[in-house]
Amino acid sequence: MFQLGKTIVSEDLLDKDFVCNLSTCKGECCIAGEAGAPLTSEEVGTLQEIYPKVQPFLRPEGIEAIEEQGTHIVSQLDELETPLVNDKECAYVTFKEGGIASCGIEDAFNAGAIDFRKPISCHLYPVRVQDYSEFAAVNYHRWPICDDACTLGAELKVPVYRFVKDALIRKFGPDWYSELEKVAAERK
Repeated sequence: MFQLGKTIVSEDLLDKDFVCNLSTCKGECCIAGEAGAPLTSEEVGTLQEIYPKVQPFLRPEGIEAIEEQGTHIVSQLDELETPLVNDKECAYVTFKEGGIASCGIEDAFNAGAIDFRKPISCHLYPVRVQDYSEFAAVNYHRWPICDDACTLGAELKVPVYRFVKDALIRKFGPDWYSELEKVAAERK
């Protein structure tokens, strides 16, 4: 671990390789698991505001889940999350050709319907950020369904921090990311 400003960063971001391999995993991270995507309180308001523009990009099952549960839920652990369809996939998930999961929010963003790309937790994945009162912990989340992403990342020699560059800049800013790159260069 090392400190960058008010963050404590896992060295795994520099040492582990990762590139999503959607042709193999088919976006399983949006389907598997026991909970929806983590949301910030700001994102809750954003989802409520943009939902009418996102709705046309969603599947009927997702729309039904959102209309029953809301654009977000509060979990039993009192955490904000996206709702699920039948306790399975995220309500915002869509499926592309070949059964590959996609994000209806990001589909709306890519179509120019909204200016919000998707929840930061999704954009950052496989990086997870845990906020504490004095700092934020920035960690690499290892999940067996992403083994093919680790293999592809190793083949292409793309460390985790470079794979999620845009998301890290979105979360922490360009200066923070520049400092991260300096730490990575020093470690070579």
